[in-house]
Amino acid sequence: MQVVHKPHGAIELLLADHKEVKAMFKVYQKLVDQNSSEVDKGSLAEKICAALSTHAEIEEEIFYPAVRHATHADVLLDEAEVEHASAKDLINQLESMKPSDELYDAKIKVLGEYIDHHLKEEEGEMFKIAKKTKVDLENLGMQMAKRKAELKAEPLSILSRNKQIAKKNYSNNMHSSN
Repeated sequence: MQVVHKPHGAIELLLADHKEVKAMFKVYQKLVDQNSSEVDKGSLAEKICAALSTHAEIEEEIFYPAVRHATHADVLLDEAEVEHASAKDLINQLESMKPSDELYDAKIKVLGEYIDHHLKEEEGEMFKIAKKTKVDLENLGMQMAKRKAELKAEPLSILSRNKQIAKKNYSNNMHSSN
């Protein structure tokens, strides 16, 4: 019997997500290379987009605010949020497409490249900064795991969830700038 260890801390949870999504992008590329069915590609693309949307939301709602509050890494966190916005834009485009549509595979590939860049920055810079703070990363990880489970249980489409997040972020930014 194989024992599955769930990540405990915030960084471990995020690293596990990173590993999972990197693997999914590799499988997607294999499907493209093997001229696999549109159904197979579409199914995997939906999983990739859902995983990325959930991951981005727990970072934006919980992880980034905690790190921002504890550090002076505003530029790095601002860049991460812009990268999330770019990824969400591609995810929204993909959700309105079919795998047989022109540019579908290209958009998945570009999304993977965006994500790869984003993950390198998080793993190479942000996580190192977060580990040096007084943020309780274990407790933060528990909060993030709980929120992740809630998001996975929500029946909202990715597009609907991303629109809600964008609206909430806009509202929060309007209130914080006043």
